[in-house]
Amino acid sequence: MTLRAFINELKLLLGIPHNTTSHNEKAISAIGGFMGIVGVFWVTQSVVQSGMLSIDGGFLVIASMGASAVLLFAVPHGALSQPWAVIGGHLISAFIGVTCLKLAGNSSWVAGIAVGISIGAMYYLRCIHPPGGATALTAIIGGPEIIQLGYQFLLIPILINIAIILSVTVSFNWAFRWRRYPAHLAHKLKSPLPPKPGVRQFELTQEDFAAAMQELDSYVDITPEGLTELLELAKQHAEKNVTHPAEIIAGHIYSNGKLGSLWSIRQVVDAAPRYTLPHKDKVIFKVLAGDGGYQTGICLRSEFHQWARFEVIKQNNQWVKVENNG
Repeated sequence: MTLRAFINELKLLLGIPHNTTSHNEKAISAIGGFMGIVGVFWVTQSVVQSGMLSIDGGFLVIASMGASAVLLFAVPHGALSQPWAVIGGHLISAFIGVTCLKLAGNSSWVAGIAVGISIGAMYYLRCIHPPGGATALTAIIGGPEIIQLGYQFLLIPILINIAIILSVTVSFNWAFRWRRYPAHLAHKLKSPLPPKPGVRQFELTQEDFAAAMQELDSYVDITPEGLTELLELAKQHAEKNVTHPAEIIAGHIYSNGKLGSLWSIRQVVDAAPRYTLPHKDKVIFKVLAGDGGYQTGICLRSEFHQWARFEVIKQNNQWVKVENNG
């Protein structure tokens, strides 16, 4: 295995994805996170100073709100970021944490039980929110001040923090039409995709998605509406060019257009001269990504042409289709 192939395999094992977001989107997410946490501190402190609440200033914001801010502002349309996930994830986990504390104390195994039960509860109540696990843990090991709050911990600071950060999230993301929050609002206000001519041989349905996700048996952090829209855009993109490339040219890069483990990107390293006899007209190729990564091979040009769906180039660390190439 070459060094490049080893590094690629290591990235896959570590789950390091290609980053497809723009610098503008990264900046918006960072600014949103800043405003969210500052807003929680500022509003809560103002309420406390007004005398409406009695709370130790050191616990105006719980640490798990920082994790919620990452989801709400970096992944506003993710399933883990939706309002019920945030509200239910934090409050249910806080309730479980306080209950475990009262029943069994604050030992390490109790902390583990509280987090484990919280995960199961969030699953069954359809409000999985990873920061909720930290909230359950805070109720156990948060120190004397947190322990003394008892079930009041759910109201102050948890519920107050949730209300403020969700309000900031809705307000902040409203300024950007593609980031409207909650996700349902973004899909509802978005213009419908224009119909495309032609009849597809197979048309996937919402029921197909449900069956596939059930068979996968793993939580997917995308809403059904977002998944449907993503696939529809992908199908429309695929329909722009359904033919094979007109020519197979040395130095050019091609994709077989398949999905999952069968997807592959090959570059033609060398090719026989034009007008070579068919049985001698061969190409040498190198696999750049996907199935057979970083291997080399040789085959007839006609075989490569049949394998190749379209030509691609690399832009922003992503393989994109070259239009009008066949």
